Amino acid sequence: MFRNREVKVLVLAMSVPSILALCFVSVFPQQAFFVVLFLSILLITITLLFTHWRYGEIQKLSGYLRRISGGDFSLDVRDNREGELSILKNDIYKVTLMLSEQSSGLKKEKSMLTEAISDISHQLKTPVTSMIIMADLLSESEISEGKRKEFTRNISVQLERIEWLVSSLLKLSKIDAGSIQFKRNPILIKELITKSLEPLLIPMDIRQQSLVINGKENVRYLGDLNWTSEALINILKNCVEHTPDGGEITITYSENALFSEILIRDNGKGIPKEDLPYIFKRFYKGKNAGEDSVGIGLALAQKIITSQKGTIEVRSEVGKGTEFKIKFYKQVI
Repeated sequence: MFRNREVKVLVLAMSVPSILALCFVSVFPQQAFFVVLFLSILLITITLLFTHWRYGEIQKLSGYLRRISGGDFSLDVRDNREGELSILKNDIYKVTLMLSEQSSGLKKEKSMLTEAISDISHQLKTPVTSMIIMADLLSESEISEGKRKEFTRNISVQLERIEWLVSSLLKLSKIDAGSIQFKRNPILIKELITKSLEPLLIPMDIRQQSLVINGKENVRYLGDLNWTSEALINILKNCVEHTPDGGEITITYSENALFSEILIRDNGKGIPKEDLPYIFKRFYKGKNAGEDSVGIGLALAQKIITSQKGTIEVRSEVGKGTEFKIKFYKQVI
């Protein structure tokens, strides 16, 4: 209690008159009544002034709290002096900072949600419009059976595209919001590559593309198998789409004391130099992008890899192919 500056001042203010009164009474005992009366009035006045000051400080803090509850997080009530009130002020300031951070986080999440909804709406507009037109054509009685099958097949393709697009955008939104906890388990890179290639083997076989995989059996990385597989599928899909029939895709993996590395190369058409800085940007479509591309696969891949404390780089030369270099660090740096 006596570490409080205001308490020390109060004790000193009450002690000095009391000591002086005792000294005066010892010299002039016949004046004791008047001395006691004066001392009582003085001590009561000091106590009232001290109480008034304390209530004033508490009232100020109440005002601060009302302003903070109203959303004003710019207040700085810190007090570097000792005492209970100073401690209370510093605690209020800490709570203010915490509320400010939470408010900023909520605003950021709201902004990301709005952006995600806008992205989904924008990207769904084209396939939905296409399906509406084809559905109208299917309702015509004079349409041939061949055209009917063609339109039905096209609608099915568009629905699959919409499903993939919405799924990818929702995954990106979850990662942006920090609602996904990525595992950091030791995973064999060979197992990761095998899992990632499964949905692409048939398209590669149809296009007669060859696959070369180089790496030791026991090479591992720290990460989340399912999510990393999602990233690699998008990267490999990009390579398959931009590699000509009969082309070659090479996957090389290795590790050292610092990181595990995966190199994915193709001998396809390559990426123009002016497009390279933007290929991981959402909805960016380069000059060599396909008509069905929406520019989200590589953005999702990068987000997944960097969220696991990894890095991804790309090098490319038009007419010679593209190389993706992925690193997963063994320690967070």
